[in-house]
Amino acid sequence: MLVVVPTLGVRPTLLRQTLESIRAQSVRTDVVIVAPTDQPDTESLARSFDARIVTDPGGLPAAINLGVEIGLDDHEYVTWLNDDDLLEPNSLARTLAALETSPAAVVAFGWCRYIDDTGRELWISRAGSWAPRILGWGPDLIPQPGMVVRSSAWVRAGGLDTSYRLAFDLDLLLRLRTQGPFVHVNSVVSSFRWHPTSLTVEDRDLNIRESERAKRAALGPIARKFSWVWEGPVRVATHSAARQVNRRALRVRAS
Repeated sequence: MLVVVPTLGVRPTLLRQTLESIRAQSVRTDVVIVAPTDQPDTESLARSFDARIVTDPGGLPAAINLGVEIGLDDHEYVTWLNDDDLLEPNSLARTLAALETSPAAVVAFGWCRYIDDTGRELWISRAGSWAPRILGWGPDLIPQPGMVVRSSAWVRAGGLDTSYRLAFDLDLLLRLRTQGPFVHVNSVVSSFRWHPTSLTVEDRDLNIRESERAKRAALGPIARKFSWVWEGPVRVATHSAARQVNRRALRVRAS
């Protein structure tokens, strides 16, 4: 299993927690950290956690692609984990078991716990087998943290599209969906940290626009003409869900 960790190196405490969650897995993993060269804390953490470190080429999808390209040889499965997210105990064992019992499947995913910047739980996203079915027109309910991709499928898909700044994971999923089914695990496999500096929280409008572009690209020419029918309601639902999480975060912080 290859795990790529892209980081700017400015949150060493959170990065340590991320690396600890990876090294606590029962599955053997090789870790590649992609980071700027001027972050001594990151280099120290890489040594402490026996991880390889490579220079950030600039841009999150490009960093992930580089980490995968450098480390993919001899790895059957790949994932990436941002420097403020966490894997649950036995997360990789569950997702790998799901893939190994479904040889045709190309992606395995599970539930995701949303936490605030102090690690307190806000809510749990329990997307199931229906999440891939609405991927092409509805909200993207497949959590990226904890998601595992079969390496052969990653190579055939060509990795992440660097023309996307935020919705590159959705674009990848839509392309992977043409190769085989997705399997889900009915348990929490990761934690996503919801805080003001998270990119998808910081620029939600851009994320929505990019998501709509990715979905249109995956549609046939006839369906693409009618995409406006569902894009509006999905935008409203996405903003509503974000407001609900923000309200929960404020309540948790106040308590």
